[in-house]
Amino acid sequence: MSTPEFFACGFGVGTHNSKGEWLEVYYPRPSLKPDATLAQALIDASGYEGGNQAHTINVERLSALSEALDAAGHHDLAVIAEQMKRSHRPLVVTLLATDADPASVPEVYLKLHLLSHRLIKPHGVNLTGAFGLLKNVAWTSDGAIDLDELPQRQLHARMEGKILTIDSVDKFPRMCDFVVPTGVRIADTARVRLGAYLGEGTTIMHEGFVNFNAGTEGPNMIEGRISAGVFVGAGSDLGGGCSTMGTLSGGGNITISVGDKCLIGANAGIGIPLGDRCTVESGLYVTSGSKITLLDDQGQVVSTVAARALAGQDDLMFRRNSQTGRVECLANRSAIELNEALHTNN
Repeated sequence: MSTPEFFACGFGVGTHNSKGEWLEVYYPRPSLKPDATLAQALIDASGYEGGNQAHTINVERLSALSEALDAAGHHDLAVIAEQMKRSHRPLVVTLLATDADPASVPEVYLKLHLLSHRLIKPHGVNLTGAFGLLKNVAWTSDGAIDLDELPQRQLHARMEGKILTIDSVDKFPRMCDFVVPTGVRIADTARVRLGAYLGEGTTIMHEGFVNFNAGTEGPNMIEGRISAGVFVGAGSDLGGGCSTMGTLSGGGNITISVGDKCLIGANAGIGIPLGDRCTVESGLYVTSGSKITLLDDQGQVVSTVAARALAGQDDLMFRRNSQTGRVECLANRSAIELNEALHTNN
């Protein structure tokens, strides 16, 4: 029988609570569309029977997996499997035959890893229902802890003369505890969630934020908020305190995106997708229903439209007229050029 084709797969180590429920999973080397030899090694190690499955495996099976990977030429993965034999944490093999709605925590984490490893871009993987599958977890200096078990763990730490530091209480961990992409700068790692996609040359400053299933093509300078589902094109900058309206922050089913070489000024925001080379002046929030006065190249009024009518169009400048208070849009004749020194993250 031939080896079935898979959408994605991975083996990793994670954390259970006292009930044996998964809290999180770390996949050192997730694979998108794996070749047959890798897939077969994981099938043999896990007892896979079809569909999308996550199997907890023991050390004996991990030894067999390491040998099979080495024999198939996947020497780097074989080394990882050999190292994981020393783990005191639960081990898992996850095989996804299709990109269906995730049905378990290991499946969600595999898909989040695919995004942060740059194997797939935002909106390129099905995360329907993922938020509801994940438990709200205390992310601590001692790893992920179930909130019901946190008081006992805190007491135990104090009894040993230690302090259990809690970095956050959230369904999503910070990306850099799982994946650190090459060629990026992140001033505050707590502000980038696992499942973010950060392209080469991206800089996230202290007040920048990137949600899951969102991110940047790179290079980009991000000092504002990239909400869930929003993707920012190459060469675009988000100024300090600015906002993009995502599907979890009021954007509904509209897919908000920012094209190439755009600038959203400080404390500005968008509720419509921008095309390439667009500018939104500082302090101006353009929602889909905002009334926009269109000006011609002579500064004369052409018409007034809702901002949604301009969604995705290139070379637009949005500004507020300081005398009349109206929001105006005109052709943007000066597409921004990024400072190359700021976007070199070697």
